[in-house]
Amino acid sequence: MLLDWIQDPSAWMALATLTLLEIVLGIDNIIFISILVGRLPAAQRQRARLLGLAGAMLTRIALLLSLAWVMRLTSPLFTLAGEAISGRDLILLLGGLFLLAKSTHEIHHSLEEPHDEAAQSVKPHSGFLVTLVQIALLDIVFSLDSVITAVGMADHVPVMVLAIVIAVGIMMFAARPIGDFVEHHPTIKMLALAFLILIGVALMAEGLDLHIPKGYIYFAMAFSLGVEMLNLRLRKAKVS
Repeated sequence: MLLDWIQDPSAWMALATLTLLEIVLGIDNIIFISILVGRLPAAQRQRARLLGLAGAMLTRIALLLSLAWVMRLTSPLFTLAGEAISGRDLILLLGGLFLLAKSTHEIHHSLEEPHDEAAQSVKPHSGFLVTLVQIALLDIVFSLDSVITAVGMADHVPVMVLAIVIAVGIMMFAARPIGDFVEHHPTIKMLALAFLILIGVALMAEGLDLHIPKGYIYFAMAFSLGVEMLNLRLRKAKVS
């Protein structure tokens, strides 16, 4: 039955673990969305955040409901430099390349754009639809890895779907304050873009079967963020 898992204590443990895992794996998604949404007019940003995260939720649920197709993605399609490349590997490679290109472009744009207020007020904005399409493309990459991880941790599809819904709901509340904080602190924004380059490299390495433990990546991100928060407090103390 669909609700049999409710009486299974291990299913509840899996739900709690998967929800936490989805939130952790969604950090890079929130960062990416925050960077893209920052290029939109202020009136459109929250709507784009919510639509982007809702799209991520629907993408993950759709992948969960097509588990047979997802599992077939691990079958080799061709060989490149002696390495078997599957559909999953190809998606991760292309997604990593896209993330590297987009992050590098955003860093270049941040360094080259005028920083005085008059120039900022007339700078061009990204199109709303274009932004949503870019978010949707990366959602597929992030969701694929997340779903494959979830499949190995839970036996009940409803548990996995519920974990995704809860995690995305929490991220929807967190996305706006995180996005506003990143937008108002240029050094944090640059750090976030550096994180995305790191994640892009990790995705490409994963696509080539060079596994980089995510714990190392998230520790490096947390450590760098902690140092930058200390720098922000130091600058604020000097100003006051």
